[in-house]
Amino acid sequence: MMLFPGRLMAACLGAVAELAPRVMPAALRLAAIPENSARITFIGHATFMIESPQGVIAATDYNDYIQPPVRPDIVTMNHAHSTHFSYAPDPAILHVLRGWPHDGKPARHNVQLKDMRVRNVPTNIRGYGETTEYDGNSIFIFDVAGLCIAHLGHLHHKLTPGHLADLGKIDVLFVPVDGGFTLNIVEMREVVDQVKAPLVIPMHYFSEATLERFLARLDGHEIKLNDSATTLVSRASLPRKPTVLVLPGPH
Repeated sequence: MMLFPGRLMAACLGAVAELAPRVMPAALRLAAIPENSARITFIGHATFMIESPQGVIAATDYNDYIQPPVRPDIVTMNHAHSTHFSYAPDPAILHVLRGWPHDGKPARHNVQLKDMRVRNVPTNIRGYGETTEYDGNSIFIFDVAGLCIAHLGHLHHKLTPGHLADLGKIDVLFVPVDGGFTLNIVEMREVVDQVKAPLVIPMHYFSEATLERFLARLDGHEIKLNDSATTLVSRASLPRKPTVLVLPGPH
């Protein structure tokens, strides 16, 4: 199944790390969002911009290499690699949510800003050698416009019943599909089955060939390729059949 010409990208820090940081225009006006809808834009790699009807902007896995075109109000970060966090986030950002432990305690966030709420569910990541970094990753959940949007971050294991209970019902799921830096494709497919979100959006895949291998395993899902990096989602527009929506952008 060939969806794109095969352009390979190397490792987690490879192609994205070579990108020059984007300058965020100070006065860029974004189009209004219909009521009961959320706008999702794939910025690249593992970064999405999520916008609410009241104009709240969140950015996932905010980092120093690829950033949204405007300053977000809320950013979430994970620290498996530097393409998933920023060493020096803009001090004007209202909420900087780090998804790893602080003072020996797991990250716990529950932030409300206007019509958007952001919370997290900690998971583990692989450390150097055979070690495990407990609670080193967070799945961030964005409650906006009557939707629950979950970003798996740099997930390294399948989810436990406790994780699934903490997640609750997820409507839109951002899934890393690189097949090795996070989970292998077989296990990541199992995570998709665990969460049961009607809309799945892949990320963090480095090459079109890797994306194709993941999509080939999603029997039972409809595959859609979006013309642009942006899509509007509402509860009314959620697909009845499980669907994967591919948003173009640097990966």
